[in-house]
Amino acid sequence: MPPSDPSRHLSRHVTAGGVRIYSLSVWAFMHLRVNVFLVLAGDPAAPSYSALIDMGSHEEQSQADLLAGLAAVRDVYGEHWSWDSLSRLIVTHPHPDHAGGLPLVRSLTAAPLAAHAWGLELIQDPEAARLAALPDNLKYVEWIGATGQYAERLSRRAEKTWLPAGVPVQTVLLGGETLDGLFEVIHTAGHEGSQVCLRLHDILLTADHLLPRNSPPLAPAWLRRGGGLENYLQALDKIEPLEGVRLALGSHDEPMPHWKERIQAVRARYEGKLSALLEVASEPLTVQELTLRLYPRLPDAQAILLLDQTAALAEYLAQQGRLQEVVGLPARFVRAS
Repeated sequence: MPPSDPSRHLSRHVTAGGVRIYSLSVWAFMHLRVNVFLVLAGDPAAPSYSALIDMGSHEEQSQADLLAGLAAVRDVYGEHWSWDSLSRLIVTHPHPDHAGGLPLVRSLTAAPLAAHAWGLELIQDPEAARLAALPDNLKYVEWIGATGQYAERLSRRAEKTWLPAGVPVQTVLLGGETLDGLFEVIHTAGHEGSQVCLRLHDILLTADHLLPRNSPPLAPAWLRRGGGLENYLQALDKIEPLEGVRLALGSHDEPMPHWKERIQAVRARYEGKLSALLEVASEPLTVQELTLRLYPRLPDAQAILLLDQTAALAEYLAQQGRLQEVVGLPARFVRAS
């Protein structure tokens, strides 16, 4: 059912240039909320520019939350935006919790959609993207040495279409440009190869690249273009030197006023994970075996993400020469002598 008080999950931030950013937390899936953003410039009685950044998932509850929350921007804050006058849609990256609601939104507005070039196929033709990725996704099940329920779950994931329907992209982003004269676009691969962060004056929208409570899920770079820990750390290097940013808003959880400190904490967390992996890799082990040594009581709800994470960490350590990969199916990794 629609939330009784959507304003409880709605917050307002104003940039140094007077642009309003409304952050709306919606349920994407069970146990997962995601932030979508409505950006408005000009007179609230008749905004001169409006952009919706991400749209939540395809789930009925997510879509109800989205519509109720966006209506609350009008009712609570007096912003007279409308679907008819919306200037822009932006997808930060085409994951189901961020872009699954795109077909619904497209049915409500003709605003042009912007997304990074590497995500075009997944957004515009998700079934073709699934078929193209299927061979590597099935090989991945063998590569990590998945057995039993883990092999079954990974195989089911490989068969899934990520987004419910294709939607054409009108504006292709590469990173480095200024979109609509407002958003500085920063290509931040790693979590997802086509992910972008958006700087608007003194506020940085970090998507899933930088989050206040967790490090984002990763998978090996060989599996997904632009994935992997090396790409992720290099993308952190892109945003860390930014000056004049007083606040970062991620796509999950609360704002980050001390966002540079958060970057350092994430780097330290990954160093700890890498050290732990090296410690258990005393003999050639598959990714699944390494994961079970790291997490002897592997939590069922997080098992697949932790298998992906171990695979990404092992790949990174092998790239650095700190682990040796015994190539084959399944691959095995052992601490380099």
